[in-house]
Amino acid sequence: MRGLTGAGPARARTTARAVMTAAAVLAAVVLFVAGCGTGGTGTRDEGPAHADSVASPAAPSVSPSRPPDRVDAVRLVKADPEVSAEVKRELKPCVADEYPVDVSYGSLTQGSVDDVVVNVLTCGDAVGIGSYVYRDQGGAYVNVFTAEEPPVYAEIDRGDLVVTKQVYDRGDPVSSPSGENVITYRWAAGRFAEKYRTHNDYGQVAGAEPAPMPDS
Repeated sequence: MRGLTGAGPARARTTARAVMTAAAVLAAVVLFVAGCGTGGTGTRDEGPAHADSVASPAAPSVSPSRPPDRVDAVRLVKADPEVSAEVKRELKPCVADEYPVDVSYGSLTQGSVDDVVVNVLTCGDAVGIGSYVYRDQGGAYVNVFTAEEPPVYAEIDRGDLVVTKQVYDRGDPVSSPSGENVITYRWAAGRFAEKYRTHNDYGQVAGAEPAPMPDS
C-alpha cells in the first residue's frame, strides 16, 4: 500500500508539470501569432497590400502607333501641292544623290501609323527653308502642316510639334542669328493648334570681339 501511496504524489507532480509546459507552449504560440498580426514586416501585413494592388483597376492602355515603312521624303515633298515652287527648286542633291533633307517619325496626330516630319535644308549652310508634317490617311500621306519662313526647323517633342524659327537683326550673317522663336503645336480637332511660344536671344558668341567702349 505504501508503494501505491508514494506513487500518487509523483504522478501528480508529473501531471502538473505537463500541464504547465503545455500552457507555456500555448502562451508562446499565442504571443507569436499576435506579434505576426501587429508587426511591420510579416507576410500578413504584406498580403492585404498585394491584394489591394491586384484588385485596383488598371490604367487604360493606349495602342501605340506603329512605325511606317521608310518613306521617300524627296519624292513626297516634290509631289506635294502644298510645297512652294521655290522650295522644290532648291531641293536638289548636294553631293551625288544625297539630298539636304532631315526626316523624323513619331506620333503627332494620334493615328494608327507614325507621322512623318520632313525638313528641307540648303546645301551650303544647312539653313531650313521648309518644314512639313505628313499624316497617313487611307494608306497615303497627306500634308497637315507647312512652314516655309526660313530659317525654320520642325521637331517632335513628347508628342508635340516644336518649330524653331531663327531671328536675324540687320547686319547679322546667316551663321549668326540674333535669336529664335520656338513655337509648340498640338494636334486637336483635326489640325495643329499653337499652344506655346517663347523667344530666346542668343548671347555673344565666344571668341567674337566685344563692342568698342565709348571714349571717356
